[in-house]
Amino acid sequence: MKIQWNRINRKTHYWGALICALPVLIMILSGLVLLLKKEVAWIQPPSQKGSGEVPLVSFEKILTVIQKIPEAEISTWNDVDRIDVRPGKGILKVLSGNRWEIQLHHETGEVLQVAYRRSDLIESIHDGSFFHERAKLWVFLPSAIILLILWVSGIWLFLLPILAKRRRKRKNRT
Repeated sequence: MKIQWNRINRKTHYWGALICALPVLIMILSGLVLLLKKEVAWIQPPSQKGSGEVPLVSFEKILTVIQKIPEAEISTWNDVDRIDVRPGKGILKVLSGNRWEIQLHHETGEVLQVAYRRSDLIESIHDGSFFHERAKLWVFLPSAIILLILWVSGIWLFLLPILAKRRRKRKNRT
């Protein structure tokens, strides 16, 4: 019995596309939004510009300053998700647990900007961790693998008629 690779390939392509359609759609749409994160302030606040090259502000001063920002809801260091130091831009970005970003001058501690940051939320949607921590490995990773298989089978389905035409031309020449 001869294995019908083309039929298997078409069925794999057909069912694989159906299985991974929703997760891949989520990845594509969130990926498109993430491509614009530096261009659209609604997604990620633009970085301000400070002066100086060496951060001088102390951690105590940082905490004192950010505690005064009501939107950030910071009372202790436990409420801070991370601090991003940008010496080349002269700023510190403090991200609160509720996704508010406070940009401070890295020498004086002066507040340069307070804005809501959506890019981390969109990234968690993109990788699947927004839905559940295991969704990343049990839904989105298999969908990505299926998408790779679909890509390979799609290329094969695309090349198949081209290769068949070449074979017919060679056969007709002889």
